[in-house]
Amino acid sequence: MAAGGQRPGTSQTAAPRTDDRAYAAMIARTKALIPQLKERAVRTEELRRLPPETERDLHDAGLFRLLQPKRFGGAELDYVALVDCADLLAQADASVAWNFANLASHHWMLGMFEPQAQELVWGKDANALIASSFIFPAGRATKVEGGYRLRGSWPFSSGVASCEWNMLASVVSSDDEADGIEYRIFLLPKGDYKILDTWNVAGLRGTGSSDVEVRDAFVADHMTVAVGDLAGGPSPGSVFNPNPLYALPVFSLFPYVLSGVALGNAQACLDDYIEAVRHRISTYNRAKLSDFQSTQIKIADASSKVDAARLIMRSACIEAMDDARCGRIPSIIAKTRYRRDGAFSVNLCTEAVSMLFSASGARGLFTTGVLQRQFRDAHAINSHLAFNFDAAGTNYGRVALGLPSENLTL
Repeated sequence: MAAGGQRPGTSQTAAPRTDDRAYAAMIARTKALIPQLKERAVRTEELRRLPPETERDLHDAGLFRLLQPKRFGGAELDYVALVDCADLLAQADASVAWNFANLASHHWMLGMFEPQAQELVWGKDANALIASSFIFPAGRATKVEGGYRLRGSWPFSSGVASCEWNMLASVVSSDDEADGIEYRIFLLPKGDYKILDTWNVAGLRGTGSSDVEVRDAFVADHMTVAVGDLAGGPSPGSVFNPNPLYALPVFSLFPYVLSGVALGNAQACLDDYIEAVRHRISTYNRAKLSDFQSTQIKIADASSKVDAARLIMRSACIEAMDDARCGRIPSIIAKTRYRRDGAFSVNLCTEAVSMLFSASGARGLFTTGVLQRQFRDAHAINSHLAFNFDAAGTNYGRVALGLPSENLTL
């Protein structure tokens, strides 16, 4: 085992409870993909989206259906499996892991929609992929008879070119100020939105996270869900999907949809660094880098950050599942703690990668090397709002002090 510590599938915190054999089989299939994903990483960046063969591999391994209800052929594994599988995939390519985690999480969320929506999507094609953009101010929805009219322009819809559907978040406007602000998620077929090819970026280049635009679309009531219905406890889909997985608080646990990507990327960076310095000779005095105390300390520092991040991420997911099994809805302080810890753990991963990049010297500057991509991807991941510790930490501090939460999705 590399110096990074325990890996997915070990007993670092606790094993998933749903089906240990199914979990172990999924982990094994994920690990088997790592070599070919590493080989395709450069091409994935050049394409600015996942290669068709990579998407096919993820489908064949059942990874996209990791959290999908069993009644539609999904694995219905515990939520922690999303972190564990993203961790492994990101050790090969963070862009692949990012799209996997995003798209797999939407099957989980669809399991909380009205049964009509689930039948419409999965009844036609159980393998259909669903993109998203959960930036609520980007959209405007108005209630009409039988549903809503929706318009807006949303950025960062990862993997959208491969998807038949899209979950778009919006504020619902009302003429009556007494109604207040309502946040809802709308599920649209690809014919109702336009993809704008905007994804020209420095990090996570292979995710194809383009913008989408909706001019004026009608969305039926059963194709939308209120954020308040996803705050923990029974959801509109619970009658048909009674697994506690579909009673988790979605936006409280939102960081852990993607945190495993940062984890695996940092783990790969650490493993590569250890392997490189094990045999490397200093160009300054021909000394072995492995003999330098500074090298040894950096390995200890980076590995402790990665191990701590893994422990935090997995513990949060396992705790949330335990609560859901007992019918407990987390308090607002627990929900803000999940957000705080999600951001904190990803920041630890980013710090580890930045430190190792700096310690690698000029070696990391070559565009043909893996290290520069790991560095770019780490900072691209960390730029996601869910990992902004200032925002998550401020809100946790407010709630801890008895002030109202500023995050309206919790």
